[in-house]
Amino acid sequence: MPDSSKADHLCVLVHGLWGNPSHLDYIVSALRDRYGNDGLYILCPKANSGNYTYDGIELGGERLVHEVEETLESLAEKGQKITKISVVGYSLGGLLARYAIGLLNARGWLDKLEPMNFTTFATPHVGVRTPLKGYKDQIFNVLGPKTISASGRQMWLVDSFRDTGRPLLGIMADPESIFITGLKKFRQRSVYANIVNDRLVLFYTSGLSKVNPFRDLENVNINYVEGYEDVIIDPDLHVLPPVERKPETAAARLWKKFKSATIWIPLSLLLILLVPLASTLFLINAGIQTFRSSKRIRMHEVGENGERFGIYRVPVLIQDVQHVVEQAFENVNAIQEPAYLSNSDTEVSDEAPEKSTRSSLLESAQNDADVESVSARRSSTMEVLMRSPKLALTHEQFGIIDSLNAVGIRKYPVHIQKHHHSHAAIIVRMEKDGFREGKIVMKHWLDNEFVL
Repeated sequence: MPDSSKADHLCVLVHGLWGNPSHLDYIVSALRDRYGNDGLYILCPKANSGNYTYDGIELGGERLVHEVEETLESLAEKGQKITKISVVGYSLGGLLARYAIGLLNARGWLDKLEPMNFTTFATPHVGVRTPLKGYKDQIFNVLGPKTISASGRQMWLVDSFRDTGRPLLGIMADPESIFITGLKKFRQRSVYANIVNDRLVLFYTSGLSKVNPFRDLENVNINYVEGYEDVIIDPDLHVLPPVERKPETAAARLWKKFKSATIWIPLSLLLILLVPLASTLFLINAGIQTFRSSKRIRMHEVGENGERFGIYRVPVLIQDVQHVVEQAFENVNAIQEPAYLSNSDTEVSDEAPEKSTRSSLLESAQNDADVESVSARRSSTMEVLMRSPKLALTHEQFGIIDSLNAVGIRKYPVHIQKHHHSHAAIIVRMEKDGFREGKIVMKHWLDNEFVL
């Protein structure tokens, strides 16, 4: 184990659902290569490994804080003084990280330590309820919460947290909560969100967006950040004015359909054969793990665990206000809505991207010609946003997006193209040639969003 006895900066890395600390190995190595052993003390908590991630964000967050506090106390006993803290979460780990930040804030740690960096990669901040409709929506939104115990109910926003009558993710985004006040204390706040090939965490939830400007990639001229290949997209100016393209020939269209068929026909046959068996095995295992998770949760509440973790059951709202619930979250069947809302129902674009785009671009303009060029480019971005209808999310989800955007979080869309499993590739979850673009994501993060 590297000697970090001189480090005064604790960096906590939190893995995702069904994960373990080894999933974060590349992030650890990237941090070590950049800052050496003396710069950072890196902690990858182990308490929520594997199926323990079923046990819910609250319980997982309490375990996480307990491990952080044990580490701080152990280092202090050895004479090592930690003065700064950073928290980084991947997938579900980003939600555990935000819950832990709230508890650390309530317990005074964010006043004792200087909060430096908060970053998430492919984290479902707005939950994982899909805004699609049809049978896929029914299967995913109805079955999903029942297969991952407490974590499933919380990520699908069908739970009721304590006596608030609201889902936990809604409480965690409440401006008056310990979670938001704690998050605001961090110097750097950023999220990285996949725009394609992330079937676990869609762009709207990891990128805190009410629209998806990348849903028609063939007709969008993406504006990539220079120096990071075609991977990192400009957070302020997602797209550039469209490029004139020659009309596609009939032969080209036919060839495209043929290529698609050669891929999907064998895959469809494979799915027809394997899905029933795989689904049966998954549901059996999910039932077993949900039962075990429920047992762990009960043990967590009472006995030795209850005494040890009871100290973390602090009031989560700074003001004791009961919020009115827009709809009943217990019945997930009641949230089957159209894929998109019509323009007459609600505004179609985020306010935050427009304000961010306007201010950052105009600040960078040097003269009248630049201003004119910038205005034209911004108009292109806003045109795409205006053409993108709002996703059919719940009122609670729209509120979560608004609240987190109000905190001031830098949002980087990520375009991983060389592998179909971008959820794993974004952090290089394992050494694999196809995950090389994830290394570019890590480089950008360390170059631009992580400060020692």
